[in-house]
Amino acid sequence: MHEMGIAMQIIEIALDSIPPNLQGKAVEKVNLKVGKLSAIVPESLRFCFDVVARDTLLAGSKLNIEEIPVKAKCRDCHFEWTINDPEFTCKNCQGGAIDIIAGRELDIESIEIADREKPDAG
Repeated sequence: MHEMGIAMQIIEIALDSIPPNLQGKAVEKVNLKVGKLSAIVPESLRFCFDVVARDTLLAGSKLNIEEIPVKAKCRDCHFEWTINDPEFTCKNCQGGAIDIIAGRELDIESIEIADREKPDAG
């Protein structure tokens, strides 16, 4: 399950991103963008995130995952479309020279920090 390693990296990046003046504040939500081609199972990632977040400032925070559809652009006719099936040919000219322009993302979009202190912060 590679989601555990990804969850560990998300926690590390999120913790490193909290400004010093907000240390000790409760983190409410970590917002991710995850492409459909990234081979990540969102529920597995949420489970792993919850496990890894224990005993950190992210304990109890929600991992919000926005799934990004696979989008392609034809190199020949420049048509752009969302790919919903395993057929990777242009919907406009049926050409096979396409570029995947979205769907591989794995980005931390934002971290939402509460105004209140973490209950066990001291």
